[in-house]
Amino acid sequence: MQLGGGSKILAGAKYIYLIFFFALLSGMFYPVITHTNGDNVVEGVLILFVGLAGAVSIYKAGTSDKHQKTYLITGLAILSVSLLLVYAALGKL
Repeated sequence: MQLGGGSKILAGAKYIYLIFFFALLSGMFYPVITHTNGDNVVEGVLILFVGLAGAVSIYKAGTSDKHQKTYLITGLAILSVSLLLVYAALGKL
């Protein structure tokens, strides 16, 4: 069943859902409870989006017929960058 005019609204809603879900994963309520700065939450959300981009690229490597190596190498590189960002956020780099 295809939705007529609401498809753009649903497409936007899934991105809002992802942002909210990643904010919850990043500890959105911790700065509210402790009355501290929320910069770590924004940084965590951005790191999760970088990791998501890498995971989508690896998924496309498994489903596409062309450019599998390119998607795989790109996905692994992006996930490596995400891991480095996590270590940099923790101060262990």
